[in-house]
Amino acid sequence: MVTGVGTVTGVSLIRQAAEGNRRSDQADLVKTFGEMLDRAVDAVSNMQARADRMTERLATGEAGDIHQVMIAVEQVNIALQLTMQIRNKVIESYQEIMRMQM
Repeated sequence: MVTGVGTVTGVSLIRQAAEGNRRSDQADLVKTFGEMLDRAVDAVSNMQARADRMTERLATGEAGDIHQVMIAVEQVNIALQLTMQIRNKVIESYQEIMRMQM
């Protein structure tokens, strides 16, 4: 089972947050952004657990399709890379805000 880019990288979560949660209150925006990040990290964690289970089944001989296992492992790799890049951008943005003079 091959999933689309949105489910692999959490792009759909980001898109939902951008389109469906346009609120003027900053506290709500921060809460919404935090919840979106939590859901995205949970999705990556679930993908990792699924890939680990598939790898274990392949190693024990229960799973016969190495292609699906490799696809799942690469999906997790890509999702983790995206998560790390998002983390880096958030930290970079925070540091830039902290350098601003008031």
